[in-house]
Amino acid sequence: MLAHRNVFSLWLLMLLYVSGSALRLSMFGDESRRNPAPREGDVRLFGGGVTVSEGRVEIYHNGKWGTVCDDGWDMAEAQVVCRQLHFPGANAVVFGKNYGKVSGPIWLDDLSCKGTESYLSKCAFTSWGATDCSHKEDVGVICETSNSNLTKSDSLHSLDHSISLSDERGQIFDSSNGCDFLILVQSASENVQDDGTQEVVETPICAHKHILSQFPLFNASEGINNITVNVSQSCQPHVTTFIRYIYTRKADIAFSSVQCLHWLAYTFGVEELMEDTGRLFSKILPEDASFKTQVSLYEYAVETRDFVLEENCLQYLAWNYQNLTMSPAWTHISIQLLGFLLLRSDLVVPDEYVLLQTVESWIKEKGNSTPLDTQHDLLSRIRFPMIPAEALYDLEFNSSLYSSHKNLYQENLLEAYQFNMLLFSNLKSNPKFSTDNDHYQTRIYTAKPWSTVITAAITPLMTRNYNQYRQIQTQTQLDVPIHNSLIFKNNRIRWGVNILRNQQECSNQGLRCSSFPVARLYPQERPQNQHILFRNRLLLMCQGKYICQIQDFKDNLAYISVNVTQGLTFPCPDDQFSYHFVVRPGYV
Repeated sequence: MLAHRNVFSLWLLMLLYVSGSALRLSMFGDESRRNPAPREGDVRLFGGGVTVSEGRVEIYHNGKWGTVCDDGWDMAEAQVVCRQLHFPGANAVVFGKNYGKVSGPIWLDDLSCKGTESYLSKCAFTSWGATDCSHKEDVGVICETSNSNLTKSDSLHSLDHSISLSDERGQIFDSSNGCDFLILVQSASENVQDDGTQEVVETPICAHKHILSQFPLFNASEGINNITVNVSQSCQPHVTTFIRYIYTRKADIAFSSVQCLHWLAYTFGVEELMEDTGRLFSKILPEDASFKTQVSLYEYAVETRDFVLEENCLQYLAWNYQNLTMSPAWTHISIQLLGFLLLRSDLVVPDEYVLLQTVESWIKEKGNSTPLDTQHDLLSRIRFPMIPAEALYDLEFNSSLYSSHKNLYQENLLEAYQFNMLLFSNLKSNPKFSTDNDHYQTRIYTAKPWSTVITAAITPLMTRNYNQYRQIQTQTQLDVPIHNSLIFKNNRIRWGVNILRNQQECSNQGLRCSSFPVARLYPQERPQNQHILFRNRLLLMCQGKYICQIQDFKDNLAYISVNVTQGLTFPCPDDQFSYHFVVRPGYV
């Protein structure tokens, strides 16, 4: 038996099942004024309270409302119900939930839908009222609402790795002809039985050993004819999609099913599906301002050894580190996660001193639960030479952990003072100095004077009507030292900052641009020090809430793809973002 691993936070599912009752009422008008008499075959969702997109499925037949048994239900049946009710789609099938008192007939049992039917009554079933179910087995659904936080164009993703595989493989699975291996899918419902145990909902899937034998973790070997898979209640409707994918290498994946399919792919070693579903997680990372989803996803990625998903989570948390430190999840992140974030050069913070303060506050919040050697390891990942010189002088008095780690602070302060007071030629003579040492590498610092922002909204219309947008701010300047070492404080360089929206604006700058918009960050005078190299970055801040993209500059230009959402690392609704330009000098 495969034990279900409850490794993924419910926060993700809470995000995916956001209710849209207010919008639905506005879409369909005042229900009290337009409540026509039910007609044969009508369906409704009952017992969801204010959440009109969730409830027990009921169907009208022979003048009475009745329920539907959950036997054989998966997302195909749910899609038909939600489509009949004019929702965009279905998010989940709900088994065993108590939606309130119910009486009357159970009209449908052993229902089988293709998912394309317009009405639930058009699906195959035995006959009206023929059932061996009780009302404890009444099925519920959660429908997708049109004001979901998720981008509707991204709500369904088609995967197709079938290449030369025959379509007949899907027909073989659907028909179950000749199947010789039983997969019994079990999940605990919310109902409690008379003996105090939770009721278990079972769904049988009949498959073929020859197909499953490609994946040894199914253990579909000679002499073994069945396997039991324990899953969460929300995952149960998607197991059929997973098994069918093994036959066809094709699947349509919604965000509501992605975690379940990823977990099943991990459990049974279906690596290609695991990679595909892992990439889809990046679409939902910005959705949770509490950061509980992002942190839970990271822990889940570590456990399932999905390195792509792990890196996506670390990247989002590094880019949005400030938001993370102000979120409810901050004090609950693991030592491992904080340690990995502190190793990254794409960590976005105002400056290194602010970063030190956040780490000190995290350690203080944890109290004695963090051993001194672990504290030492975390603090040693702070890049003390990158701390602004004015903050170094008062560090001994302002640091809450200085007395506990005096030697570490003193050694690193000495290193920082040398960095700020010695010329590069003198630093090179020190055997401990290396430009490859992380301590001498800048992160992405957004405090003045190293960063500036252009908040102009850039849309394709701007590239067609130059005069209409002439007054919008698309240029500014940055005046910064040529290096963040104190000895260069008065040796400054001025940078021109532009957002170029069309070829005319590019021509005015003496440029020919290949696409629009394009960001330009260029020195207005030639840097004189050959040992200093600028690795500047462009940050796209979505709706003032989170960083969705970081790009470098090539020949002082950073192109933003025309269809921006498709080109962004993390999605940004309506492409509403501001441009943050960051100058990053470093020794070479």
